[in-house]
Amino acid sequence: MKWTEATEQNCPIAKSLAIFGDRWTLLIIRNAFLGMTRFEQFQQNLGLTRHVLSDRLLRLVNEGILVKQAYVDRQQRFEYVLTEKGKALAPMLQAMMQWGVEWTDAQVPEKYRDALTAVNV
Repeated sequence: MKWTEATEQNCPIAKSLAIFGDRWTLLIIRNAFLGMTRFEQFQQNLGLTRHVLSDRLLRLVNEGILVKQAYVDRQQRFEYVLTEKGKALAPMLQAMMQWGVEWTDAQVPEKYRDALTAVNV
């Protein structure tokens, strides 16, 4: 089965993977929960190329997970903010964080725990 066929199945896991199934998207969402909103913040934290980051942000905006808002800083620029649909991902990220603590050698930075538990969905 090809990946495109798998993501077209009437399966919520396959549909979710079509949105979040690459290695950068969930990290961008994690950073949005941590308060990052600007392109440069995401790029500096994750070390992505401009092209890859632009593609992932556009996909998240098109899916309604982030909203792109204009702001002015010498020239018009944009920031990316979680929508209610995006904030609804907090339990999934919390579950992934808990799994990672239990089954890997990762530790949870306080800022991650605080950011994910402060969300009201």
